Amino acid sequence: MTPVELSRTVLHAVRRAVDEGELAVAVVPERVVVAPPGPGGCGDYATNVALQLARPAGQPAPAVAEVLRTRLLHADGISDVVVTGPGFLNISLAGGADARLVRGILRAGPRYGHSDALAGQTIELHAAPEVRALVLMDSVARVLRSQGARPQLHCTRPPEDAWGRVLGVPEDIRVRPGTDPLRPVPAPADP
Repeated sequence: MTPVELSRTVLHAVRRAVDEGELAVAVVPERVVVAPPGPGGCGDYATNVALQLARPAGQPAPAVAEVLRTRLLHADGISDVVVTGPGFLNISLAGGADARLVRGILRAGPRYGHSDALAGQTIELHAAPEVRALVLMDSVARVLRSQGARPQLHCTRPPEDAWGRVLGVPEDIRVRPGTDPLRPVPAPADP
């Protein structure tokens, strides 16, 4: 389980506790931060969400933490939850959680992390004809393609052939004079 997945799992436990009336808060946080535990903590990750919810819920933080702890103990990928200090939740991941993540990555292969979130969108990228700018533009274009977008790459002049071969800069860069991102294109004069 990744930190992002764990954050979502904790947030889901908070929402369920609110929906089922165990915690009476008007506003559920938009996200929950999980991080390695600090001094005195234990487990793989810790969160202070119970401390954040205590005052709005009208309960002491340890009581809020206990409500969340019982819910988190039933979540997939979590082996133990300990309440420490004034109400920190210290979460231990199940031993197989990392192995499941690795299996998922291996199963997806090169498509891991890809999505169709930007499917069908054309995004124009402009770069100066300088090696670092071209490499950066190529990297951004690869990320956009992995999300389903169709990036169009533009440069004011063709990159040097030697750099294109060495760095693998794409050959689909279109040359568009006057599109130098470092200099604004002047507006056409009125006739």
